Amino acid sequence: MRFFAAASLLIAVPAAAAATQAGFMLDGPAVQGGLVRGRAPAGSTALFLGDRPVALAADGRFVLGFDRDQPATATLSARMADGRVAEHSVAVVPRSWRIEHVNIAQRPGVVDEAYRRRREAELERIRAARASVSDAPGWRQRFIWPARGRISGRFGAQRIFRGVPASYHSGVDVAGGAGAPVVAPADGIVVLSGPPIFSLEGNLVIIDHGMGLNSAFLHLAASDVAVGQRVRQGQRIGAIGSSGRATGPHLHWSMMWNGSRLDPQLVAGPMAN
Repeated sequence: MRFFAAASLLIAVPAAAAATQAGFMLDGPAVQGGLVRGRAPAGSTALFLGDRPVALAADGRFVLGFDRDQPATATLSARMADGRVAEHSVAVVPRSWRIEHVNIAQRPGVVDEAYRRRREAELERIRAARASVSDAPGWRQRFIWPARGRISGRFGAQRIFRGVPASYHSGVDVAGGAGAPVVAPADGIVVLSGPPIFSLEGNLVIIDHGMGLNSAFLHLAASDVAVGQRVRQGQRIGAIGSSGRATGPHLHWSMMWNGSRLDPQLVAGPMAN
């Protein structure tokens, strides 16, 4: 047994978690909400995690993301040109989440028809942006924090109202002060940037880092980038604000890999002073 430390989290990991199997190489343990980079066996032409296709770079490198509620095991398989299949059984380390039980019923929001139509259009824009495919190389990089400040909200936290679970917190919140700079955590291509402002997310920027991996930055005071723009790691993309549905100025940073929600705090590691 060894321990994997990230972003003030200490996660017990079996010693064999990063070992090679069937020619696969993974650069670290698979953890709920985490990101793993790896290399496929030589000669691989296609890669799958379960039945989901995984993008494979020309040098055989790939990246995998594991959702908050990812089951304990997953199968990574590579298909060769001659029809052979190599498989790797991935043990996914579970995590404990901050769960708050509330002994009241959750109050439903009041939604009129005009808002419903507006929200559906907003969600379609977000889905289309996150489905973008590009050659951005950011997925290969070690991610940095896009903003500095107090962590005011953690990934995976959830309230349960009289046995009925609400949606869990899908990112990490950084209370860095109104107007503080927000930078790209890795290289990428801007696939969404307002206007118009989003009803919940406010000023929203989404960056595609390549290979199905993307980041979203919510509640910005303003966006400094445009759709289609290539950005470099550390480049300013906006400023912390409280636009949209926010109780105060903060950055909500969320990450996804092929539809799986990831914990940015686990991906970026401890925030340096």
